[in-house]
Amino acid sequence: MEVDDIRVFIPSKNYETSKAFYESIGFKAEYVTDELTLFENGECSFFLQRFYNEEFACNLMLQLSVFKIEEVWQVVISLKGFDIRYEPIKSEPWGKVIYLWGPSGELWHITEFSG
Repeated sequence: MEVDDIRVFIPSKNYETSKAFYESIGFKAEYVTDELTLFENGECSFFLQRFYNEEFACNLMLQLSVFKIEEVWQVVISLKGFDIRYEPIKSEPWGKVIYLWGPSGELWHITEFSG
């Protein structure tokens, strides 16, 4: 098997709020259907779906690898109007990480790997 790509489908408690959130953190939205939006940043992409299951959303974890975590931190702390939470940059043996819970409860591990 030769894999070309993999994309996750992220649930949204409030579809419009989640779309605005992902645009605010730097993803570009592309309409797919009234129930699905494709978000892209560089070579990375995911689908946001107009579907919500609390148990699934609150157990969904994603890792977003970035080159400059300090830049991301400035974006995160400037977010207003979203029901989100986050923890400051944490140093780990393998690099640095920001934990960011999105508006539907999904947990993003925003990571800058060392070396």
